Amino acid sequence: MNTIGIHQTVPSDHEREKASNSYLMSLIAIVMGLPLPIINLLATAIFFLGNRRGTYFVRWHCTQALLSQLLLFCMNSVGFWWTVHIVFGDDQATNRYFAYMSTIFLFNVAEFITTIYAAIQVRKGHPVEIWFVGGLAHILCRK
Repeated sequence: MNTIGIHQTVPSDHEREKASNSYLMSLIAIVMGLPLPIINLLATAIFFLGNRRGTYFVRWHCTQALLSQLLLFCMNSVGFWWTVHIVFGDDQATNRYFAYMSTIFLFNVAEFITTIYAAIQVRKGHPVEIWFVGGLAHILCRK
């Protein structure tokens, strides 16, 4: 995570609130969508689509939140379907399965903490660039 000066002008209070809400949207969806990984991604994607014509500050943070959720969605989906195959299929829980689930758990906790930190900092007007995802957001989001 990196706080950088990606924006030359100071965003207004309304812009900071919208950008911060893009991160909070994924946290609120966690409560509802914990067993189903696509709920978080859908909530963030809907918020992104609703703000895609906003200012650069808001669009950039919505894009970063969406990419973060997309990355987590891919990892959680593999774990979800692997668990379904173990519970309802012929597969057995192996050491490889437990290692993958432990890794997913750590990534989810790290993403949760990063999202809370980003929401707080962005609300204060300090842009936060999340490692790897922030670089992609720079590529995808145009001024």
